[in-house]
Amino acid sequence: MTLLLNNDEVERALTPEDAIAATECIYRELAEGKAINRPRSQTYLPVESKQNPGFQYRMKTQEGSGVSSGVWALRITSDMAGFSYTAGVKRRRILPVATGGRYCGMVILFDIERIEPVAIMPDGVIQKIRVAALSVVGAKYLAPAKPRVLGLFGSGWQAGAHLEFLCSHFPFEFVKVFSPNQEHCREFCGTMGAKLGREIKTVSSPEAAVDGSDIVQCATAAWDAVFDGHWVEKGMYVASIGGSDSSNKRREIDDETIRRADLYVVHAKDVARLDQSPDVWEIAQKGIKNWDSIQEIQDLVAGKVEGRTSPEQITVFNNNTGAGTQFASVGAAVLNRAKALGLGKEIPTEWFLEDVSP
Repeated sequence: MTLLLNNDEVERALTPEDAIAATECIYRELAEGKAINRPRSQTYLPVESKQNPGFQYRMKTQEGSGVSSGVWALRITSDMAGFSYTAGVKRRRILPVATGGRYCGMVILFDIERIEPVAIMPDGVIQKIRVAALSVVGAKYLAPAKPRVLGLFGSGWQAGAHLEFLCSHFPFEFVKVFSPNQEHCREFCGTMGAKLGREIKTVSSPEAAVDGSDIVQCATAAWDAVFDGHWVEKGMYVASIGGSDSSNKRREIDDETIRRADLYVVHAKDVARLDQSPDVWEIAQKGIKNWDSIQEIQDLVAGKVEGRTSPEQITVFNNNTGAGTQFASVGAAVLNRAKALGLGKEIPTEWFLEDVSP
């Protein structure tokens, strides 16, 4: 039987600890040649939507697998993509134009020995979980040994996941959040503070979010850098999730932040080259960082590259893209836990099989 899960069941089935451990494991396997990832593919229909001017149909796919996960993951997203402005800040937007005002995205897990689909789930909750999990893995190797203060940029869905996951791993003494929509930011801090059982403060400026922070985590949908790199102090760890593609050159951290970094680690250089991303590929083209000096997260996890070696270092992790390996590792953890909890609905696997060779 194939297990069919919804977003609520995915969220119930996974803890931050499980997601972080599964993610770290598959990135170690990736460095050791025991996992594989196909770079993200984003294809835009080359005309604007008739019903949604300024937006285009986009098909996004990514896939990958690792030995420990036991599954091959295929993530498929059917989008209406474009951009808009929030409080004067340009942001990517995905429109909920599917039936019922919804979105369309899914993850299919295939058993790598039996070759058949073992689970199908929406990509929404697992999407935010896999990004936050990798961000924490980066912080484990690059952040100061005992970070006291977290400065978070963003007050949306991804920011919430990052706040929860980072707080699950680091016992911060103080957490502060900045978002250009201050009313929404205050609501976010109140909601997340109640969920996590701790006080979370709203700050009124980007500079206040950076000032005195040990970890500066960006988790926004911003199009342009969210703070000035001149504000970064020695010993800080800065992280971004602002990935771009060839048609959408968005970023969260500026050239100055990357110029000052003693160690600059990214998720995937091949995707950065393909997308000609402004905060990875163009950084090298402009001579701000030598391309060979930019490291990748799997080599950090596997010990092929040293992480933070001094309290004075400025370290930066750019979680610049998604990866199929993430959906394999986190998806497998979801599947195993969901089975143990009796979650989801079983549907006949034979619906997806055939008796002729494809």
